[in-house]
Amino acid sequence: VQLAESGGGLVQTGGSLRLSCSASGNIFRFNAMGWYHQAPGRERELVAALSVSGDRHYADSVKGRFTVSRDWNKNTLNLEMNDLRPDDTAMYHCAACSHIATMIAGRESACDSWGQGTQVTVSS
Repeated sequence: VQLAESGGGLVQTGGSLRLSCSASGNIFRFNAMGWYHQAPGRERELVAALSVSGDRHYADSVKGRFTVSRDWNKNTLNLEMNDLRPDDTAMYHCAACSHIATMIAGRESACDSWGQGTQVTVSS
């Protein structure tokens, strides 16, 4: 499975961005997909996850501001980001994973495929 992210960029505090992850290959063997971010000097963290049954999970820091969705026809995973803050600045990666519960537990071993990432920078 190949994943390719797009939509990152530079935005001011309070602004919005929409990230997209385009998937190709046998994506249907994965039961969940998610967005992770990694800021310089920090560990990669789960931002939002979505299972094939529609279960969603968000990191506490983005609840109420970010929305994860999936377009089954276009085979894409999207992340709508509103009210962006400087702390949101990071490289954002898309991942295809086996179980949302394992993702939420912090085990990246659940994710077999990763995209290269798209940079999000929020200026103060």
